[in-house]
Amino acid sequence: MDRGETNEETESRFRFPHTYAILLAVVIIAAALSYVIPAGEFERVEIENRTEVVPGSYTNVEQNPVSFFELFKSIPTGLIAGANIIFYIFLVGGAFGIIRATGAIEAVIQQVMISVKGREKLMIPVIMLVFSILGFTTGMSEEAIIFVPIGIVLATALGYDAIVGTAMVTLGAAAGFIGGMLNPFTVGIAQQIAELRLFSGWGFRSIVYLVVLGTGIVYVMRYAKKVQKDPKSSLVYEESKKGMINFTEDVMDFEKLKKRHVLILVTFAIGIIVNVYGIFRYEWYLTELSANFFLVGLVAGLIGRMKINDIFDAFIDGMKLVVYGAIIVGFARAIVVVLESGLIIDSVINGMSSVLDFLPASITALGMLVIQVVINFFVPSGSGQAMTTMPIMTPIADLQNIPRQVAVLAYQYGDGITNTIIPTSASLMGVLAVSGIPYIKWVQFVWKVTLLWLLIAAVALVVATVIGIS
Repeated sequence: MDRGETNEETESRFRFPHTYAILLAVVIIAAALSYVIPAGEFERVEIENRTEVVPGSYTNVEQNPVSFFELFKSIPTGLIAGANIIFYIFLVGGAFGIIRATGAIEAVIQQVMISVKGREKLMIPVIMLVFSILGFTTGMSEEAIIFVPIGIVLATALGYDAIVGTAMVTLGAAAGFIGGMLNPFTVGIAQQIAELRLFSGWGFRSIVYLVVLGTGIVYVMRYAKKVQKDPKSSLVYEESKKGMINFTEDVMDFEKLKKRHVLILVTFAIGIIVNVYGIFRYEWYLTELSANFFLVGLVAGLIGRMKINDIFDAFIDGMKLVVYGAIIVGFARAIVVVLESGLIIDSVINGMSSVLDFLPASITALGMLVIQVVINFFVPSGSGQAMTTMPIMTPIADLQNIPRQVAVLAYQYGDGITNTIIPTSASLMGVLAVSGIPYIKWVQFVWKVTLLWLLIAAVALVVATVIGIS
């Protein structure tokens, strides 16, 4: 029996539960708990345009268990409750779909990669920097898959291996995603739930991002230098000899960089600047940001000389790519709907907070990080994880006198860092499928830098707690 048949047989025996199935199971468990956990409520007050729980105000109330039919009503109710975030994801995804359809992103990245070819010392840091910028502005994740073959071609041409080519692209994008300064799909959504000004705390995030990116660059360069010196030290040396690594020279078939591509990216950059200005000057929120992204997408399509029907076809295609993450928001919100309907969400918050009362604030922040890392294995969608955890973590932060920004940081680091190694990450498994790198070989390469990034995140959370980041 060949290797392919063995893999198919193994996969038929066990398949990890679908994220939607996991979320539905949690909804059912939450409904069952409404019969068991004593109902209770905190008093809440409005402080500086946000709702906060009043410490010590928890009281028990009459039990209100969620019925069988109410359990299933929570799904459409959750979709309605998360509508502003869901449509924000759709509109932003559609706008990015138009920009991608113009070929501008591919043309620029290909030009950068070709320009640094032969300049060994520049190639890895420059390419990782470029992808990190896309990571913290557009939340690039699955989109990085299409650039992996190019990275492999360039890396192998310089005497490196497929892991270096893959890491330049994926770890670069991951570093930016972890930084998340302007990431609309993670930090934007989490801060909206936590009732914080959008993209606030960007200065602190930028410092952490630079440390994460710098660590990643050094890590990849050290491995690349070792492989260049001794090709047999490559983790995929045997796979390369057997022709199992997927790459060909004909991947360099993107359109050449043209003036209109540059204009499109300038338009996109201006759109980002306008959004940032609107947020800090006029307190823009998701509605205004969605409208501006939509406008930027339309303008980019016109500059790219696309026909009006092609623009909206690309818009629909862009929305299709984010359907998975967008609808997860509704399913995740359904968990909160059930907990609120059963009047046990405050009981859960009170119980978790009581356990944490005996711990220093910095340790509580680290506990939040651990919780997010565990949840990310089962709910690898950033927006879905935000909707699942932030409604609980935000009031816990209030009760523990921890800045809400710390709770957001714990979420974004717990979500972003382990996406580089967990097998439930769709983007990671897509990258490995395209490259032909066995999952276990990738884990052997990436586990150390993943651990380093988690340590950096832990230190950042302690510092953010101590300085009281706002």
